[in-house]
Amino acid sequence: MEWQPDEQGLQQVLQLLKDSQSPDTATQRAVQEKLEQLNQFPDFNNYLIFVLTSLKSEDEPTRSLSGLILKNNVKAHYQNFPPAVADFIKRECLNNIGDPSPLIRATIGILITTIASKGELQTWPELLPQLCNLLNSEDYNTCEGSFGALQKICEDSSELLDSDALNRPLNIMIPKFLQFFKHCSPKIRSHAIACVNQFIIGRAQALMDNIDTFIESLFALAGDEDCEVRKNVCRALVMLLEVRIDRLIPHMHSIIQYMLQRTQDADENVSLEACEFWLTLAEQPICKEALSGHLVQLIPILVNGMKYSEIDIILLKGDVEEDDNVPDSEQDIKPRFHKSRTVTLQHEGGEGEEGEDIDDDEDDDDDTLSDWNLRKCSAAALDVLANVFRDDLLPHLLPLLKGLLFHPDWVIKESGILVLGAIAEGCMQGMVQYLPELIPHLIQCLCDKKALVRSIACWTLSRYAHWVVSQPPDAHLKPLMTELLKRILDGNKRVQEAACSAFATLEEEACTELVPYLSFILDTLVFAFGKYQHKNLLILYDAIGTLADSVGHHLNQPEYIQKLMPPLIQKWNELKDEDKDLFPLLECLSSVATALQSGFLPYCEPVYQRCVTLVQKTLAQAMMYSQQPDQYEAPDKDFMIVALDLLSGLAEGLGGHVDQLVARSNIMTLLFQCMQDTMPEVRQSSFALLGDLTKACFPHVKPCIAEFMPILGTNLNPEFISVCNNATWAIGEICMQMGVEMQPYVALVLPHLVEIINRPNTPKTLLENTAITIGRLGYVCPQEVAPMLQQFIRPWCTSLRNIRDNEEKDSAFRGICVMIGVNPGGVVQDFIFFCDAVASWVSPKDDLRDMFYKILHGFKDQVGEENWQQFSEQFPPILKERLSACYGV
Repeated sequence: MEWQPDEQGLQQVLQLLKDSQSPDTATQRAVQEKLEQLNQFPDFNNYLIFVLTSLKSEDEPTRSLSGLILKNNVKAHYQNFPPAVADFIKRECLNNIGDPSPLIRATIGILITTIASKGELQTWPELLPQLCNLLNSEDYNTCEGSFGALQKICEDSSELLDSDALNRPLNIMIPKFLQFFKHCSPKIRSHAIACVNQFIIGRAQALMDNIDTFIESLFALAGDEDCEVRKNVCRALVMLLEVRIDRLIPHMHSIIQYMLQRTQDADENVSLEACEFWLTLAEQPICKEALSGHLVQLIPILVNGMKYSEIDIILLKGDVEEDDNVPDSEQDIKPRFHKSRTVTLQHEGGEGEEGEDIDDDEDDDDDTLSDWNLRKCSAAALDVLANVFRDDLLPHLLPLLKGLLFHPDWVIKESGILVLGAIAEGCMQGMVQYLPELIPHLIQCLCDKKALVRSIACWTLSRYAHWVVSQPPDAHLKPLMTELLKRILDGNKRVQEAACSAFATLEEEACTELVPYLSFILDTLVFAFGKYQHKNLLILYDAIGTLADSVGHHLNQPEYIQKLMPPLIQKWNELKDEDKDLFPLLECLSSVATALQSGFLPYCEPVYQRCVTLVQKTLAQAMMYSQQPDQYEAPDKDFMIVALDLLSGLAEGLGGHVDQLVARSNIMTLLFQCMQDTMPEVRQSSFALLGDLTKACFPHVKPCIAEFMPILGTNLNPEFISVCNNATWAIGEICMQMGVEMQPYVALVLPHLVEIINRPNTPKTLLENTAITIGRLGYVCPQEVAPMLQQFIRPWCTSLRNIRDNEEKDSAFRGICVMIGVNPGGVVQDFIFFCDAVASWVSPKDDLRDMFYKILHGFKDQVGEENWQQFSEQFPPILKERLSACYGV
């Protein structure tokens, strides 16, 4: 006997569905409570499916809502449904998939895939065969409904469908889908392509076996009049480019011609999918060869796509020029991610390098829209193509650019400025000759009456900041800085944001060139504090932190400190310990403390105390969560990480002055816990702080060394690059303080360090820090380390030859010299590498130079003049010259 609803129960459910469409919050709360009650009845879900599939007298939105509530119940409690209820729901779904209403069909499709993805594909064996069977129905609604459901299942369970778990249903499904590419209904053609598309990236075997049929069927649909079909064809070709380019190469010319047309499609969903093709093609090795003949058509199309559409301008409030008094809505503010501290070394010919950090600031100008659109995709494609073709792109671009940049219509002018920024990286060399006239024009655009022109001009100018700084300061740097600072105080929030980001980039490039203008810069940034709404304040902190990083100790002047510190400390006092706005403020203060050094002393006490509190609170919360996860929430450990990093900044900036603060706090106990945290970023920041405290106030660290060293040894695991890097660096700093007392710990760390320095593909930063620490370990414990010399001398020499002369390099090389004294045989086979490393010193201290001199001459005397001549014949000329000039060998 089939289940039948009880009339009174049915009325109750219908009333609930009506109430849940009410906008009133009190009613909504009552609905939630009622739902909780009804879910206690096993057959409540039968009522829901009955309303969805059988109660044709009700209006469609109510029936659909019933299905969506059922879907949520399936998600939450499906495992508790009695078998009879589950079977009834499944049957009803399959019997009604052809409902005349598209809304009801779609709702049933969602319900089916939700049940299927609950692990039920295995326990619902008739589902796929029945849906595939229903595709053959003469009734359009049944065919379309089944396809809609299959498309959702393919999206949600593509991996499972291609596995042995289900006896490989794709072997039947994919050929079946391909037949429907020729169906008379565009909706069904579109479903069929979308289904197959789910299996391209995963390279499903059944699709690979039918790949040629698939590609031919796509080509047959090239001229389809339906935009959804065209979009799915484009999407398929873009994915095939990544996965099976070999199959597309024979047809590449016609595919490119097709994509050129589609990139100009009247439907933006189609043109966006097509535009992705250029972005993907640019990453393929064949790009240059395939595209060079088509640039003359492609470039104007991409440039044309870079204009704001009318809808963009409405969404961006392009006609609102002044909005800086309007508070930000909280959902506009994207979450920020703190980048934990990594210790790096200074290199020859440049500042410290950020080793593993790929900084991707593609087109930051309008990321608040954050949805990907044709403008962004075109700009990204032009950027990557500029990197592929370099200056060969310019003959196609320059004629267009002139017309754009000086165009009377602001929308076109704005797109020209975006083009100029997009090609900055790839075409820089070819652009240099035009920059002396373009940069002044762009600086003028900073005063344009349209806010969107002002904001894009900020971004594009930041892309050329490197060139600006390379010219005499009065030529472009001074005018650019003057105008950018005015834009930081613009009346439009988008312009403020763009100007702040651009100014941070300029600071990084200009570094100490900014020192003469510091007073003027600080006045502007401090004024912005009082003017900015919430979101831009966060970017302002970054601009101030970057300024401190860029000018360093030049900031330590009473008049600058007087300007900068009061507003920062005021914000610091306003924010609660739970407020995420602390992150960027703590990062900013960390940079400021490091730059001001002793100038930060008057402010350090409350800042230090609060950081310790943040660490303590987070650890306590983590402890409670681990003991009673159902009672407590997991803490946001970023609070602890950022606080540890600011403590590092304080220790680095204040040096010995931090002694008193450490003495009066339990930071060493907290650090012991942080160093053992499960989260790598917490350990990474703990080891950085340990190293900084070791340098600043070792007497407080020393009593803990016996407990800390085993933990440091365990973390010499290159699987976590940054953790390993910072632990290695901290061990090196501890060596320098411990001296001969390091002996008991050598065996804990040395084998790991030797293994890391010999590993292939170890990142440069980690190699350098490992080499320094091995050198320092050998300096304080030569008897223990020297016997292993032969196992590390070659990679040791090659990794340190590019490091600038500095304290770390000095102590490491002293260590190597002492070890060679103990075990000269360990260096013989690789002596040429040692010679090369010695020659990398520009001006070693006198006593270190003597050590080098003795080793070089000792070796020469040992082998005799004739052998030395033969040996030094292998040297590159420049090495020969340096050694003979500096050491007379």
